[in-house]
Amino acid sequence: MQVVILCGGLGTRAYPYTQTMPKAMMTVDDCPVVEQVMRIYAAYGHREFILSCGYLKESIIDYFRHAPSDWDVRCVDTGDADTGDRVLRLRHLLAPKFHATYCDGLGDVDLGALADFHAAHDGSATVTAGSLRSQYGLIYADEGGQVSGFEEKPVLPGFWINVGFFVFDESVFSHWRGQNLEREVLPGLAAVGQLRMYKHQGFWRSMDTYKDQQELNTLWAPYAARLRDRVGEPAAAVLAAASSTVE
Repeated sequence: MQVVILCGGLGTRAYPYTQTMPKAMMTVDDCPVVEQVMRIYAAYGHREFILSCGYLKESIIDYFRHAPSDWDVRCVDTGDADTGDRVLRLRHLLAPKFHATYCDGLGDVDLGALADFHAAHDGSATVTAGSLRSQYGLIYADEGGQVSGFEEKPVLPGFWINVGFFVFDESVFSHWRGQNLEREVLPGLAAVGQLRMYKHQGFWRSMDTYKDQQELNTLWAPYAARLRDRVGEPAAAVLAAASSTVE
């Protein structure tokens, strides 16, 4: 299946590091975070990528001129559009069923199970949801204030967040309303009964800030090693003839 990856945002929360490079090109482990995302899909056999580029697109385009030879990477300039419009502007390139995700979220998502889940329901869209993790540590104490323990950034049971890793049918565009994927398009799909939620119980982290990048360098390392074994070396180290194109 095709994989659309949204790479065109300004990355303002990672400023000033994104002043000279798009967030997609900030490194995690041994390569840009967007390539780590692509390796997740490649490990499940999905190697046709459409990168929706915008801000500082030249560095992404230059990097993927030397993509692994068995990857088909197409970099498309979708300008300064919002997330929903970025996908919509790619409509003419998309297959009847396709994956889509963000360039900065990493997780051990079972993409085979995700695809099976999507195929089994009658909606035109599936969003992967992960458990909400508190950004703060918790203190446990009794009514008198006697502290009994601490828990660092626990998972909050019963709460789910959008972690990307979407599957869409082409028919979704009949219900596609609004410019922002998260605030308009997805709620609109839910309102007409077209959206389903696939629950991911494993690892997931997003890279919004420089601090997140530093944490992911450690947390993602064991996953990155397994993916590297399955899909090969980073793109920059592969000098075979590239199959990437630019639009």
